[in-house]
Parts: sequence; C-alpha cells; structure tokens
Amino acid sequence: MDAAQRRESIIARLRQESEPFSASKLAKQLGVSRQVIVGDVSLLRASGVDIIATPRGYVLDAAARSKNTHRQYTGTIACQHTGNQTKQELYAVVDKGGELLDVIVEHPIYGELAGRLNIASRKDADRFTKRVLETETGLLSDLTNGIHLHTIACEDSETFEEIKEELKRLNILYVS
Repeated sequence: MDAAQRRESIIARLRQESEPFSASKLAKQLGVSRQVIVGDVSLLRASGVDIIATPRGYVLDAAARSKNTHRQYTGTIACQHTGNQTKQELYAVVDKGGELLDVIVEHPIYGELAGRLNIASRKDADRFTKRVLETETGLLSDLTNGIHLHTIACEDSETFEEIKEELKRLNILYVS
C-alpha cells in the first residue's frame, strides 16, 4: 500500500467509527508506525480533511460533535482551579448532564489555544485524568495560572445554569 492509499484507508476507517480512533490502533491495522499515522493525519488535515485529534484518538468532524443528540444547548464558562481539582470540575459538569467539548486558554505568545475534550461521562473524565497522570503532561490551564474556558453542551439553558452554579459552589467557576 502506498502513502496515498494509506491516507484513503485512514479516512475510510474514521468514517466507519463513531468513537475516537487512536493513531496506535490505525498504525497496527495498517502495518506502519504511529509516527507515520501522525504524519499522514497532518497531511490530510492540511489538505482540508476535517480530522480532529482528541485525547482518545482521531475523529472526523461530523463524529466529533456532541455524543448525545439531546444536547442542543451550548455555552461557555470561565474556570480557575488547580490541577488537583480537575476531576472534581469534570465530574461536576457531567453529573449535571453536560459534556465538556473543549478547553481554551489565552496564551501571551500564541493567542488562543484550544484542545478538544468531548468528555460526557465519569468514565470519560477518569480516562482523561488517568492519561494526564500517565503521560506526565501538563494541562493547558497550567499555562494561565489555572484560568481557562470550556464550551459545554447540554440539554437546555437551565441545565447550563445548574452546571455554573455547581462550579461556583465548588469555587471552580472564575469570577473576578
């Protein structure tokens, strides 16, 4: 299989998946290294293919939208907390019926930096926090003294307000 065929195969496999598909899994299936897949995905993205990298793997943009169709309302919140409070923040959102779509920070050199999260359950939150610990990777909010934004999808504005109230109660919601 040449590089062009491999890239077409990557797109085809991502079209079949509703969940993120890891570079390692793609590499194993296609008989190449993980780094080759990362390079292929970079080239595909540069050519206009809407592939999104999530903490759990790659998804095509249409598949990266909210996992549950009942989540029709989206809003943005500002938070500030330590790394030790991350799981508490994630649980507070998902326990109230929200899905954390992303995290956004304002970097003094690069401007806005965003990371796709798609955390909709405690299982997703546990997987995310476990991966942070295992990889010994800092959070984006480490760059901004813990201040960050989240886009949250939920059923309606009332649910969004409940999420904000819970984060405020936990002293995680950023208020200046």
